[in-house]
Amino acid sequence: MPKLGMEKIRREAMIEATIIEIGQAGNLNVPVSQIARRAGISPALAHHYFGSKEQIFLAAMRHILVIFGESVREKLKKASSAEERVRAIIEASLERQQFDRDVVSSWLNFYVKSLHSAETSRLLRIYSRRLHSNLLFNLRQIFDDGTAEKVAQGLASMIDGFYIRHALQEVSPPREEGHALVNDYLDLWLAREARP
Repeated sequence: MPKLGMEKIRREAMIEATIIEIGQAGNLNVPVSQIARRAGISPALAHHYFGSKEQIFLAAMRHILVIFGESVREKLKKASSAEERVRAIIEASLERQQFDRDVVSSWLNFYVKSLHSAETSRLLRIYSRRLHSNLLFNLRQIFDDGTAEKVAQGLASMIDGFYIRHALQEVSPPREEGHALVNDYLDLWLAREARP
């Protein structure tokens, strides 16, 4: 008889193993058997829990997105103004754990996979819309609607761009520098708004 709670533990182990294996390979061409071996379970059990390799990858990305969402919510709790909330979203988006090599590799493969997979594309749209709407909601309290939309698009593009540049390490500024550049972009718009 299986022990209670083992499925949850094994699923979590598979998700962690998937992120690590994708990070090491740099792509999704990792056999389920290799991921299962790292997780300490059989390939048959991995297929039983998730169904397919694509479902395993989607579960790993959902896990990364849940961690990101928790970080955003935690940082937003400490913010007391619209500007502080925008900066909290920037901080969560560019914090250290999001720049872990394996997580960055998963993100990049997530973008590429979304071009060929309806389910992956749907998950990416959910993430993108949520980031955009969180930024836009707060930016509309600072700027007119048209400007808020431009600033939200610019911030989201810079955040996503830093993941790509980080993956191409030879052209990537350090994470802290990237964080400062995104905040500088917001500062420029705030200064422009403050001009008489």
